[in-house]
Amino acid sequence: MNFDIASYSLLPVLPEIVLASGAMLLLLVGAYRGTGAVRAITMLSTVLLVVTGVLVLTLPSGKLTTFGGSFIVDDFARFLKVLSLIGSAATLILSRRYLADQVKIFEYAILVLLSSTGMMVLISAGDLVMLYLGLELMSFALYVVASSHRDNLKSTESGLKYFVLGSLSSGMLLYGASLIYGFTGTVSFAGIAAAAKTGSLGILFGIVFLLAGLCFKVSAVPFHMWTPDVYEGAPTPVTAFFASAPKVAALAIFTRVALTAFPGVTHEWQQIVTFVSIASMALGSFAAIGQKNIKRMMAYSSIGHMGFALVGLAAGTQQGAQGVILYLAIYVAMTLGTFSVILAMKRGGHNVEQISDFAGLSRTNPVLAFLFAMLLFSLAGVPPLAGFFAKFYVFLAAIQSGLFALSVIGVITSVVGAFYYLSIIKVMYFDEPKGAVEPMGGELRAVLAVAGVFNLLFFVYPAPLVNAATLAAKSLF
Repeated sequence: MNFDIASYSLLPVLPEIVLASGAMLLLLVGAYRGTGAVRAITMLSTVLLVVTGVLVLTLPSGKLTTFGGSFIVDDFARFLKVLSLIGSAATLILSRRYLADQVKIFEYAILVLLSSTGMMVLISAGDLVMLYLGLELMSFALYVVASSHRDNLKSTESGLKYFVLGSLSSGMLLYGASLIYGFTGTVSFAGIAAAAKTGSLGILFGIVFLLAGLCFKVSAVPFHMWTPDVYEGAPTPVTAFFASAPKVAALAIFTRVALTAFPGVTHEWQQIVTFVSIASMALGSFAAIGQKNIKRMMAYSSIGHMGFALVGLAAGTQQGAQGVILYLAIYVAMTLGTFSVILAMKRGGHNVEQISDFAGLSRTNPVLAFLFAMLLFSLAGVPPLAGFFAKFYVFLAAIQSGLFALSVIGVITSVVGAFYYLSIIKVMYFDEPKGAVEPMGGELRAVLAVAGVFNLLFFVYPAPLVNAATLAAKSLF
């Protein structure tokens, strides 16, 4: 066997090495300093995520591969790695006060760094082995983070539920991967694409199990059952993390696998993605209506939004991939802004999570109520806010591919979903106030300001993000 040292260059994986090494170094600092280093480690972790993002952007342009093609860095990977790092850094910023006042554990920030390393590996995966390694590195850290508030029974329960169901989904994904390997004789996406030009029954079964495992990670129906309980039980900053960065990585590999490993059997996996998309949009829209807890409602909202993003993937085209990428970028901004408002809702030193607790917020804090209302309108897809353009691009791609029924169902469920967003706005602007909330922390204000400005003014100059998404999508084809 010829050994080509060039195919094992460490340059493409340099950002991951820096992030993992930094996490290990900060872990040693935390072990030596204890809880007294929580604030410093959180701040340094945020800086490390920013440095890693800069490293990703400064890698040589074009397509880079290493480890025999197992690890790929292209424009698609660069865009989504930076997006996931932004999500992780923002959630650490949102968590600062929570870590300082409630759960004084330095491991939280380390776990976010390790999970982010897994996300980056997952996004760059070029074969089934690297996919699994990235997925598990991301997931193991998430299992622990979900139950990070050890004195809270609901937090511990949510972590256990996520771990048990996550293990089941990993088993399904591995079974699917083994079937695909057995029938194609290779684990690389390029090799699978060449061998699976005509889908045999074994390959189709493998695709079903592989996509089922990925559906769990993006909380798509029918593998969504963990989402409401984990979102409600986990501490709110952890929920914000779950709702942003991991979704980016999971949907990124979902898109890469479908479009690069199975281009010859597009019609077969297209049917699966279409069903999952419709089911997620419908359940996310209807199940959220009766929710009283804002975090539980955001869980169903997240399920619905993953369904909308999968509309773009169902198209199976470059335009569809571009729609998915744009949807993810806008979704992360909307979600982080929304959770910064939820974290700001504190009375008597305690966070309030019931939707009724937002009553009369427009009279006690009109700026906060306005920005939250705009974020909710955006989540509902009301023009000219950013959320409207997210849905516009995925529906346009579906229509161009002839998926008219899917687009119509998407629009209908979007209208239904607008009801529960509007109900919160009604509570804020028309119900009697329950009392003023505590002043908003500087870190929450910063995240909310960035997300709010992006959401409100995206339509003024969307070209940079749209062009970047176009380049990212093009690199997959």
